[in-house]
Amino acid sequence: MPYLIALATAANVGSVATLTGNPQNMLVGSFSGIGYRTFLLREAPVALLGLLCVFGVVWLVYRRQLPERFVVDDEADRQPVHYPLMLKTLAAVGVMLAAFLAGVPIAVVAIGGAAYCLLTRRVKPDKVYREINWSLLVLFVGLFVLTGALEAAGLTEQLGHWATQIGLHRPAVLTIVATVVSNLVSNVPAVLLFKPIVPTLGEPDRAWLILAMATTLAGNLTLIGSVANLIVAEAARAARVEIGFLEYCRVGVPLTVVTLLIGWLVLTVM
Repeated sequence: MPYLIALATAANVGSVATLTGNPQNMLVGSFSGIGYRTFLLREAPVALLGLLCVFGVVWLVYRRQLPERFVVDDEADRQPVHYPLMLKTLAAVGVMLAAFLAGVPIAVVAIGGAAYCLLTRRVKPDKVYREINWSLLVLFVGLFVLTGALEAAGLTEQLGHWATQIGLHRPAVLTIVATVVSNLVSNVPAVLLFKPIVPTLGEPDRAWLILAMATTLAGNLTLIGSVANLIVAEAARAARVEIGFLEYCRVGVPLTVVTLLIGWLVLTVM
């Protein structure tokens, strides 16, 4: 259990560092025009400090259950490695990272890297497609439909009115509100709902960075807070390991509070 929860929470925290770390960051980059390098310089400290918090919180909660030494059966856990495919993929990822840092549009780089790996394949595409989690894609589709319905119902305009009343231009308020909204409608729809509001705030670039940070770290609050959590929970269930909602919250709730505080402080001070 400690390792599964650490995996999910670390994936969420680590993804805050780059524009390609998660879907909501990619939306923020598209809407704000913030460059890959600028985003990395501002958000990477949040991710690094947050990962230290993941280690600390998981250790505090499970310190009496963690073994002194993690024993792995090399024979039982050995997996076949496709070395030509691995080397080709690592080379493609390296070129993609260089292109990201050079300022090439993220969508163009991503589709180019994927196309190269498929067109120069040594593995049948069917094997790759079988690894795609189609049920999670359907979940995303449903979230976008929900967001579209909220916009059509006029909630976006109402949010703009509330933003003026509660002082959403203040970083602390924006962090709290983004966290709450993310856990109500998920983080990607939350960014879409904030899209028309952020440009009207006093410092839109900093507001976009805070929004990316808050909507990402908010995913650690509960077991259903992010796609990473759902993926880990589904994989664990397939191996007959049940991650309970309250069990997860023992780590998720304090970790979310601490990392959000750190993120707010870093982005405000910097």
